[in-house]
Amino acid sequence: MMYGEGAPITEPATLRAMYVIGTAGHVDHGKSLLVEALTGIDPDRLREEKARGMTIDLGFAWLTLPGGRSVSIVDVPGHERFIKNMLAGAGGIDLALLVVAADDGVMPQTREHLAILDLLDVRRGVVALTKRDLVADDWLAMVAADIEETLAGSTLAGSPIVPCSSLTGAGLDDLRQALADAVEGLPPKRDIGRPRLPIDRAFTIDGFGTVVTGTLIDGELAIGDEIELVPGGVRGRVRGLQTHRDKVEHAQPGTRTAVNVSGIAKDDLRRGLVLSRPGAVRATDVLDVRLRALAGLRHPLRHNMAVTFHCYADEANALVRLLEGNELRPGATAWAQIKLDAPVAAMRGDRFVLRTPNDTVAGGVIADAAPRRHRRGDAAVLASLQVLLSNVPDAIYEAVTRRPLADAPSLAASLALPREEVNAALLELGADGRIVVTGEGSGARVMTAEYLRRLVSASTEMLDAYHAQHPLRTGMPREELRTRLGIEAAAFAQVAGLLTDIRITGGTAARAGFAPSPTAEQQTRIDRYVAALRAPSGDAASGERLEPELLAYLVETGRVVDAGDGVHVEAEAFTEMVRQVRAHIEQYGAVTLAQARDLLGTSRRQAQALLEQMDRLRITRRAGDGRVLRGR
Repeated sequence: MMYGEGAPITEPATLRAMYVIGTAGHVDHGKSLLVEALTGIDPDRLREEKARGMTIDLGFAWLTLPGGRSVSIVDVPGHERFIKNMLAGAGGIDLALLVVAADDGVMPQTREHLAILDLLDVRRGVVALTKRDLVADDWLAMVAADIEETLAGSTLAGSPIVPCSSLTGAGLDDLRQALADAVEGLPPKRDIGRPRLPIDRAFTIDGFGTVVTGTLIDGELAIGDEIELVPGGVRGRVRGLQTHRDKVEHAQPGTRTAVNVSGIAKDDLRRGLVLSRPGAVRATDVLDVRLRALAGLRHPLRHNMAVTFHCYADEANALVRLLEGNELRPGATAWAQIKLDAPVAAMRGDRFVLRTPNDTVAGGVIADAAPRRHRRGDAAVLASLQVLLSNVPDAIYEAVTRRPLADAPSLAASLALPREEVNAALLELGADGRIVVTGEGSGARVMTAEYLRRLVSASTEMLDAYHAQHPLRTGMPREELRTRLGIEAAAFAQVAGLLTDIRITGGTAARAGFAPSPTAEQQTRIDRYVAALRAPSGDAASGERLEPELLAYLVETGRVVDAGDGVHVEAEAFTEMVRQVRAHIEQYGAVTLAQARDLLGTSRRQAQALLEQMDRLRITRRAGDGRVLRGR
């Protein structure tokens, strides 16, 4: 039984690296017929497509080229009403098979598909000049010249043009060889250890369950892998994998892959979701992008213009927030921020296309998939965006500037770079003194040296102000300092040791060398208060009254024990009370509240507070109506 895109499963196979060829071209120019002629597979799988003789949705096939390399083929619709379906298939292709009918020549959808391929930066292509059998040689030459002129200035400029006929078979061998030559020149598929499968189909099969298909990018999937849908976070596991007609244990990046998933229902799926490993890909609804408007636009793009955003198989309504000026002229490029009305799983370096209801208007590349909102026209922001798309060390430094205290895996994921490449760049930046890494392994946190300097400066200023306001306190609560600095708890634990001239002990932070020091007048009052606590009654109620600040100082410095409920005891006296209670329990097995009151010579309220303080210190614990020693 087969559950992917092809014939029944054969024995497991070891796969060579594969690439994806995507068709493009005007409706009725013979794309699907050409795919069937080349591969023997009819890509039109829908009943309506066969009835109308027109591709409506994506079709899939595969081909073994001269030389033995296998390639996947994604056949896209040519009709203008189905451009969004074409975009769902075009995002993951490595090479374009642009189809132009010899009897028609270059047509509107030829130009729009070419513009989309250009925006997606597809740099390799072959032109199939189909219906060769319908025209004379001189007409064929004229159409070929027109195609060359149309390709000029695009990413497919100079692509070979191969006349052929799907009906007679003429030129098909030449086309296969041209495709083989073009594929051999493609760069190796990227594997950064973070697989992504943008889903373009989802269905169920009796006996197998839920199946999704797409072009696997950025990493390898294996049977048994835990997986997650993004956006949404629904988790499952890889039950089976298939590429073309082969059942495989591992699917390699760049392959058309069918994934049989367990733990995920068909209703949880839709085209455009991304299947990945848990936590490896994050959804976003804001993107910083380098945007290029199509040269043939009738009107410029406007600030806050409503568009549809397309990236791989997903789409979302969006607003384009231009960061340079109020409009983007046809053919011009600029920095922009795109605000989506629904989150998508997009990453730095991904290509995208923008459309209005009837036209493709722009596209570009994502520079940051988790940006803040920027001031328009800010030169520093524009410069930083440029850095994000530059060489790896500078891009990493800029990313750390934007998101200090990120851990190394998150940093690699946000930049869509291999961990090894990120680690090497971090070593280089650390040696230059530009960044600081604290912690070890995957939990290490990264910050710029400038950020650390600002952190130290802000901490010292906060603590100086705190000491001036509260001169009798030993320091600011550690959690207050962390919260005011805006650092999460796990990161602060790693950063605290780098805050020079600051002492953090237990739950308190203070400037190094700081010690609370009461004035002479305060010290006199403190001495009177402590003396009153030492009185036989052990009660300061009739003695010196201290304001909360002085009383807190005595508790923090350990001279007084705060037992709660307004009961304060001199520290040495409390130690003696503990000794008496312990001795009583050791002799009699337990102590009741009434016995503790008589033993300590206090009121019932004070005895209750003192016993509860001993409970908090884990000296005693409640047992029925009395207290026993801990551990007994």
